[in-house]
Amino acid sequence: MDAFQIIFMSCHKHVSVCDVFFSVTDKRFYRERKSFLCIDGSKIIPFEQVNDDYCDCEDGSDEPGTSACPRGRFYCTNLGFRPHYIPSSRVNDGICDCCDASDEYNSHAHCQNTCWNLGQRERAYVEGQMRTLDEGLRVKQQLIEEGVLLWREKQAQLRELQQVAEDLQIKLEEHRRKKHEADRLKEQTLRALENSTVNSIFQLLDSNKDGSITVDELQAKVALIHDEERVLSEDEAVALLGGGHQIDLTKFQHTLWDTLTKGDGVKMQQLRIVKLSDLLFCLAANWEATNLKKVEEAYDTVNMEISDLRKKLAIDYGPDWEFLFLNGQCYKLKVYEYTYTLCPFNQVTQKNTAGTEVSLGKWGMWVGTQKNQYSQMVYENGEPCWQGGSRSATVTLTCGTETALRSVKEPSKCQYIMDFQTPVACQPVLKQRGIHSEL
Repeated sequence: MDAFQIIFMSCHKHVSVCDVFFSVTDKRFYRERKSFLCIDGSKIIPFEQVNDDYCDCEDGSDEPGTSACPRGRFYCTNLGFRPHYIPSSRVNDGICDCCDASDEYNSHAHCQNTCWNLGQRERAYVEGQMRTLDEGLRVKQQLIEEGVLLWREKQAQLRELQQVAEDLQIKLEEHRRKKHEADRLKEQTLRALENSTVNSIFQLLDSNKDGSITVDELQAKVALIHDEERVLSEDEAVALLGGGHQIDLTKFQHTLWDTLTKGDGVKMQQLRIVKLSDLLFCLAANWEATNLKKVEEAYDTVNMEISDLRKKLAIDYGPDWEFLFLNGQCYKLKVYEYTYTLCPFNQVTQKNTAGTEVSLGKWGMWVGTQKNQYSQMVYENGEPCWQGGSRSATVTLTCGTETALRSVKEPSKCQYIMDFQTPVACQPVLKQRGIHSEL
């Protein structure tokens, strides 16, 4: 008979020393006295009926060390590991449930006490977790400090862009005013050029310079300005002159001029008399239009940058902006034939080996617990799923010394869950829990 059997046989006869059958918190119920009150308060029995292998209490509290009560519980002390309760029906059933073998004190089961080894492994694991937590919290503090600086930089950048936009707005209005004035001068100049060209053509056709153009003059000169191989008949010439045999400058401008300028071969370059000042007005108008376009493009670009920056700054990056550094970053993980990409605060995608990329969702919101709202994020409204609805991804943030996408699963069709490890997910409250007090 080993030490455990000696202790438990003794406990079976002397319940007052039977601390191994119940937890420290329940010890007060089993102090030896004349009577025993069932823990649920349903009955009072003589104390000698406790642990007598007969169930008297409905809650089974009078038999913590036997299997008599179907609803009873047996406390595994498991010194060196984690204590826990098992149903009393498993006591002395020949199967080792407690790592300290305390549940088989009166059976023929050959149980070994494995609590110390189990506890040692768990302590090593917990200590490793604590080291990870310490390092994670250290890195998190650095990222918080960097986040505060980055937030201030973004705010300063927004103010600078807003100032640039205001300056461009003033410049834009000035260029619009200048373009309007240049367009007005250009229109006047072109009208003057047109009038000058009309006069030049009229003078060219009026061979005898008598202030009118006749049929003969038109037939002789029209080939020069319209088509060198074209010969007008007298009837055609009369028709061009509006039905008469001669026209003056005013009538020429409203009849024959339109006909002449429709020809592709009009030799305008030989006939126009252009002043340098007129040409400069036209060039100035074109130059001002080009400048206005450049300013408009710069103004639109700056306003797009302002809009994008405002959207970024409107996102909740945590109380200390610790998650700000994730914006603009992307993290990949290959799972079988798929490569998953998480771009925090932007989108989640899936790409197969053929290169086809599918959106699993765009940034939605934080959906963590009440105690830690920053423990989960959701990405919504991805590409449509063939079974209906749209794809979505829920990302759980866990504490780690490095930032990386650790796992991706699809528990239901088109609904993805991801484990994203990062130092900024480390919480000091975890460290306060420490290793279990009874290890």
